[in-house]
Amino acid sequence: MSFGRYTKLVLGFTVAVILWGAYVRASGSGAGCGSHWPTCNGEIIPRPKTLKTVIEVTHRLTSGVDLLLVVGQLVWALRACSSGHPARRFAAWSMFFMLTEAGVGAGLVLLELVADDRSTARALWMAMHLINTFLLLGALTLTARAAHDPRPVRVSGAGLAGWLGLGALAGALLLGTSGAVTALGDTLFPAGSLREGVAQDLAPAAHFLVRLRVWHPVLGLSVLGYLLAIGGPLRERSPSVARLWAVSLGVFIAQAGLGFVNLALLAPVALQIVHLLVADAVWVCLVLLVAETASARPAVTEALAAPLGTST
Repeated sequence: MSFGRYTKLVLGFTVAVILWGAYVRASGSGAGCGSHWPTCNGEIIPRPKTLKTVIEVTHRLTSGVDLLLVVGQLVWALRACSSGHPARRFAAWSMFFMLTEAGVGAGLVLLELVADDRSTARALWMAMHLINTFLLLGALTLTARAAHDPRPVRVSGAGLAGWLGLGALAGALLLGTSGAVTALGDTLFPAGSLREGVAQDLAPAAHFLVRLRVWHPVLGLSVLGYLLAIGGPLRERSPSVARLWAVSLGVFIAQAGLGFVNLALLAPVALQIVHLLVADAVWVCLVLLVAETASARPAVTEALAAPLGTST
């Protein structure tokens, strides 16, 4: 297996671990090991007695495997890539965010911010968890890209298009954070019907997690509008950037459609997992879009370079 294929394996496995972690939350299995970490109910080698314990232990085991894969990726990058190669830098950032991801997960368990906890602290930790997860995915994505394309990524040299791309990433990060809090609210305060859910959202005495749910679709439509608005400057950057913008927009529109279906069907667990999967895909696409924007030459330069036999 080549280093490039290995980086893609690590990225794919990490996404699978993230989705299983979402199932842990949606199924209320976060307290499957009690308030113990890294042990499970005080046992180094747990003997699961409930399904929730099995679910939580499985998540911890796969997370441990993922950690080892990221360690292997860093070691491989340091051995296979020369000094200054971007794969080295992004592999190191992947390692950093993997460790902080483990720390956030441990904090949720040790502080007992799991199961039926409805505190503000849990919402904040969930938001922090989502931000770290996206940063980890971003670092892994850039590592995989660098394994095949070692061009440096410099947003400052991309002009307006680079900063507009960063704005899209910031919007997606904010949207993902609101989505994590919304999913928590859906889990803790399920509604029996769409009408009941709307009534919950608008009730003056509703829990803050319920009141926040209405902002997620509003943010989603706002980010969609922003992506449409920045299409012009990005398409002018280069043909490759134009293609990635179109792909990102298409995946985002599909995600928006899934979001409204999720709302209409009262957020079933399976659809929540699919919704998160597509959210991860949106994030990966946007990271690649910004990276290409920050490393590509303007389309005019490409056209002038083509007769000379220069490739980008």
